[in-house]
Amino acid sequence: MSSRSRISQPPSSSNFIRQIIETDLASGKHQGIRTRFPPEPNGYLHFGHAKSICLNFGLAAEYGGRCNLRFDDTNPEKEEQAYVDSIIDAVRWLGFDFGPQALFASDYFDFMYRCAEYLVESGHAYVDSQSADDMRHHRGSFTAPGRNSPYRDRSPAENLALLREMRDGRHADGAHVLRAKIDMASPNINLRDPAIYRIKQAAHHRTGDAWCLYPMYTFAHPIEDAVEGITHSICTLEFEDQRPFYDWLLERLAEGGLLERPLPQQIEFARLNLTYVVLSKRKLAQLVQEGHVDGWDDPRMPTLMGARRRGYTPEGLRRFAERIGVSKANQRIDFAILEDCMREHLNEVAPRRMAVLDPVRLVIENYPEGREEFCDVPNHPQRADWGTRPVPFSRELWIEREDFTATPPKGYFRLYPGNRVRLRYAYVVECTGYDQATDSVRCRVFEDSRSGTPGAAAYKVKGNIHWASVAHAYAASVRLYDRLFTVPNPGAGERDFRLELNPASKEVVTAQLEPELRATKALQPVQFERHGYFNPDAALGGFNRTVTLRDSWAKS
Repeated sequence: MSSRSRISQPPSSSNFIRQIIETDLASGKHQGIRTRFPPEPNGYLHFGHAKSICLNFGLAAEYGGRCNLRFDDTNPEKEEQAYVDSIIDAVRWLGFDFGPQALFASDYFDFMYRCAEYLVESGHAYVDSQSADDMRHHRGSFTAPGRNSPYRDRSPAENLALLREMRDGRHADGAHVLRAKIDMASPNINLRDPAIYRIKQAAHHRTGDAWCLYPMYTFAHPIEDAVEGITHSICTLEFEDQRPFYDWLLERLAEGGLLERPLPQQIEFARLNLTYVVLSKRKLAQLVQEGHVDGWDDPRMPTLMGARRRGYTPEGLRRFAERIGVSKANQRIDFAILEDCMREHLNEVAPRRMAVLDPVRLVIENYPEGREEFCDVPNHPQRADWGTRPVPFSRELWIEREDFTATPPKGYFRLYPGNRVRLRYAYVVECTGYDQATDSVRCRVFEDSRSGTPGAAAYKVKGNIHWASVAHAYAASVRLYDRLFTVPNPGAGERDFRLELNPASKEVVTAQLEPELRATKALQPVQFERHGYFNPDAALGGFNRTVTLRDSWAKS
């Protein structure tokens, strides 16, 4: 396995991309594989990008190859170094290693321009001086062919002179574009002389003012793949109609001796669509700019920085990517699958702690005032090697308000007058009533019922509730996050997706936590018994709920 990946790969199910790779390796077309993850540094990564990262890096590791992290930084007006840094951090957080450095489209600007001059000289490209509206009008439609530009028949010499003037900054933005000369009557609109270079008098975050002529993404991307020796260029289905141009361009440049064979092969798969989520950059930006969420790293956002803050784990995301697989058909994945993958991993790694989210005081009337003892509590019920911890117990405890009622419904086994429950890992108590003046539930303890002692087995109760000692617990803010939208497909049809925001997607409570939770570090998940999995919030303090113990949306 390549040193480019530092994670172990789970057992893999076959899919059409693996079948293509295995056929290519078996035939000798490639001696090894190389993939790439090519984000544009103009935004923050989200769950859809995580699927692509796991696919590209995972395949490279699985077949002993390598995956490049390469930024397609061809639009200087929208790109920032902050996005570059965030993306690098996200890829590493997911557990993947792209080698000593990331790569950039701007690394190849000189070579790309040389390719453009070759296309002009060989009659495969021309400078078009039409306005943007005229170009759009001449392009035709899905049912009508396009019409040739009046500038299409300029001589190679005239085109080359104009291209160099564009490069040297002698023309304003929009005055000219360089177009590939293919076929204006092609049924594939992407082959109707697509633009490959445009003038942009804008500084680039890496090359500064060196260029005022920038390649289009669809021109730059195939060249980057070929220069880097990418064997399988894996992208989402919206690029399927661009594949003929991808192949056309690489073939023309190979014919001219600028590229070596074998050339990269573009393979498309269905992008990730999740229920209860929007993954459109425009819509996500709208949520942030209009204040519907608390920034790009809001734990309700499907960004990787938001997921990380919420407590989602790289292992859970990689498990999710493998479980949903890849296909050629668009489909909407149930958000519950992502949550189940998180629960599975968090169940394996999260220690258990006791936290009371809606506290009411429980007073044990026959337990001496001032007395304290410690209960031996396991850190993980399935991990004996994780040991136990001492949890303080005293006369007054915090319990969940829902664990007491004066008038119990059928099937209610917790505290009500005359009923007995076990205080988890401690004693059996019997409820004697409720004191409205002090807002406290009253009970009496059975001293011989302590967990782990011979007398404990004599007490048969159906209720088992968690607690925290009033004298030892500490108060903390806990943010209960839920799904950001109330409907599976927000904004479907002509609906305004903002009207389908979930008003209950964030609830902040002041909880009472057992003292051991003070030592929990950032990004160290814990399970609050009975409540779910939580993650410390380094920015705000307190804890964020990552996911509940079971899917509460299934029944609702």
